[in-house]
Amino acid sequence: MHRIKVKTHKRDEIIDLTRDLQAWLNEEDARSGILVVYSPHTTAAISVNENYDPDVKSDMLCFLKGLVPQNSGFAHAEGNSDSHIKGGLFNFSQTFIVEDGRLMLGQWQGIYFMEFDGPRSREVWVKFIADG
Repeated sequence: MHRIKVKTHKRDEIIDLTRDLQAWLNEEDARSGILVVYSPHTTAAISVNENYDPDVKSDMLCFLKGLVPQNSGFAHAEGNSDSHIKGGLFNFSQTFIVEDGRLMLGQWQGIYFMEFDGPRSREVWVKFIADG
């Protein structure tokens, strides 16, 4: 298992992990198999979305703030129930196909760490499982 350190700077932030993940696969000389990317945090998530137009990330965060506002009278004493809800909506892990050492992503896709309770120092856990 590999750990990627992620430093977030805002309460809600989307950080592209695609290059870091591909670089690690290259270092490991990974061939073909699957890559599991996991966030061990209940107020963050892993997502796949467009990585060409940066407006997509800001649009997503703006929509989420409206969908699940921070101060909606939630009972959770820490004041971050919205962050837990957003993390659950996106999911804490994703699985990717790796073929000939390359992440198999669509033309415009990127792999993102979704921060909903920052700024924080976070980790993403990564596991490559080779074919047969």
